[in-house]
Amino acid sequence: MLSAIDKMNLVKAASTELAQASSAKRAQVLHNIAALLIERTDEIIAANNKDIERGQAADMTVSTQDRIRLDAKRIRAISESVSKITTLPDPIGDVIRGMTLPNGLKLTQVRVPLGVIGVIYEARPNVTIDIAVLAIKSGNAVVLRGGRDAQSSNEVLVKLLQDALAMASINSDAVHTLDEFGREGGQEMMKAVGLIDVLIPRGGAGLIQAVVTESKVPVIQTGDGVVHIFVDETARLDWAVEILHNAKVQRPSVCNAVETLLIHEKAAERILPEVLNRLSASNVVIHGDDQTQRLFAGAVAATEEDWKTEYHDLDLAVRVVANLDEALAHIAKYGTKHTESIITENVENAERFLAEVDASTVMVNASTRFTDGGEFGFGAEVGISTQKLHARGPMGILELTSTKWLVRGAGQTRA
Repeated sequence: MLSAIDKMNLVKAASTELAQASSAKRAQVLHNIAALLIERTDEIIAANNKDIERGQAADMTVSTQDRIRLDAKRIRAISESVSKITTLPDPIGDVIRGMTLPNGLKLTQVRVPLGVIGVIYEARPNVTIDIAVLAIKSGNAVVLRGGRDAQSSNEVLVKLLQDALAMASINSDAVHTLDEFGREGGQEMMKAVGLIDVLIPRGGAGLIQAVVTESKVPVIQTGDGVVHIFVDETARLDWAVEILHNAKVQRPSVCNAVETLLIHEKAAERILPEVLNRLSASNVVIHGDDQTQRLFAGAVAATEEDWKTEYHDLDLAVRVVANLDEALAHIAKYGTKHTESIITENVENAERFLAEVDASTVMVNASTRFTDGGEFGFGAEVGISTQKLHARGPMGILELTSTKWLVRGAGQTRA
């Protein structure tokens, strides 16, 4: 059996071939992946059912089961996403800028692959495909560690990816998983300087912090999503009701679902009861401050911990604030720099919110569920970067590239 280091050496060796593969060849791999997802739907679902059954036996939460679950509809959507990514412009070789120096040297800065991307993630087998497809499209090889909760699903999906590479006559070692090594596999990835060029953690706060703290490999930090929506004094009632319901209920287990509602005290009596009644009808548990409990009898008392919590479930923290300043202060204290939104008819407040909130994505009058690579037109995403270096926000194919300078001379020497 190959060790984790052996597998990473294979990926590193294969990365050069993939980086040099033509755009047409890489596109063929993606076409193969899209087709194989449909052809092997029954096999994928059978493996996924094993993960779900194992999770249920271990009292896995309903929200985690939702993140893991793959059915025919979700697999078809993943396949369609792969096909969309195939049509995106190939970034490799794009000229970013160029110049000719006074001494005649011609300089050109071009996009190149990062090399080998390592991704440690939890309980999301769809991410196995998303990451690999974006990596292959941008000429990168990939080492995956998807966790034991979805290990059966990931095993089938990685084999599919390797088959798709081989069908296009590209070394199938460009994609490998270290799932079978458990936590030790992740630890080996974090120490793999020279084998992995960049490491991306995607999951809960504990996983992300562990990778950021312990990794010797450069890390692009993705973030947990303590996401806020601020309902301003001038907010439209119908927008507030629909946006909050969508942002919380459509898929509560994901990182761009809203976790805290802040509402201006002058809008609370007009808007809050209807918003919370709609949410309560969809089984959302309201964790409210004193004013929220006064306006909505079904609320339970919010604690300090609620303001810090990414529920991943049908729970919502609610706080009435005096003004925009107080809302901004709350977001600055408890936000995770993921996504923040304001509902308002006041242009000045909207522009101030956009300018002052420090997050990867800041919205006006829109559901936070739109912070997503697919919704942004990237086809998919590797994750939502909440840092400020190299990449921020949903990470698509451009965020998986670096650059290099090409210098063409005619015998010049430096004085």
